[in-house]
Amino acid sequence: MDLSIVIPAYNESQKIQLDIQTAAEFLQKEDLSGEIIVVDDGSTDHTEKKAQTTSLPQNIILQVIHTEENRGKGHAVRSGMIKTQGEYCMFADSGYCVPYENVRAGLSMIKKGECEIAHGSRKMKGCHIIKKQNLYRRICSGMFHWMVIYTMNISPEYTDTQCGFKVYRGDIARNLYSQCVIDGFMFDIETIVRAEKMGYRIREFPVEWTNDRDSRLSPVRSFRSVLKELFAIKQTMAKE
Repeated sequence: MDLSIVIPAYNESQKIQLDIQTAAEFLQKEDLSGEIIVVDDGSTDHTEKKAQTTSLPQNIILQVIHTEENRGKGHAVRSGMIKTQGEYCMFADSGYCVPYENVRAGLSMIKKGECEIAHGSRKMKGCHIIKKQNLYRRICSGMFHWMVIYTMNISPEYTDTQCGFKVYRGDIARNLYSQCVIDGFMFDIETIVRAEKMGYRIREFPVEWTNDRDSRLSPVRSFRSVLKELFAIKQTMAKE
């Protein structure tokens, strides 16, 4: 299998079928054998049912994983990644914020041996932002970026640690995520810290991006949980 696509979802019944269909169209257009794994993170709006009833070509494998309670995006991505079978795998946020055609650049970097992990970035040269975040969110994003760089001691070369569009060599993704423990939004930071410790190379590539006004991350409401998760990462890594 060439490519596994993981889509974490929480109360995305209005979007999930389009997410699945656009992922399948990309696999067919690129002549890639593949699978789509939707992880329904305890939704209460029939996201699971919508996903399961999506019409797809017979050669595209669809797997829908449902958790009984909302555990967090990190748990959802991890649950999907460890189930992948592809030579390469990726996860993409629900809402089609980044067109799947953008994955070509990340796959190319990995196939050429430039890295083992390729992160989409909305902030590096070459990006095309169709709909920006509002000023408040942009300010909070900038503050968060520098707080993470300095508190977690990761490379300042990363321009966008939180973009929901990341590509991996399959065996490395399964190994990496099998060791992760963070259930919330800071799972991206944990994977970076672990990947660097394990010697995996991470490179970024620019993406086309449209802001989703229906974002689940609130800068104010989530601040305490973000700090808690960052502290948990530091503690966990210090013990290993």
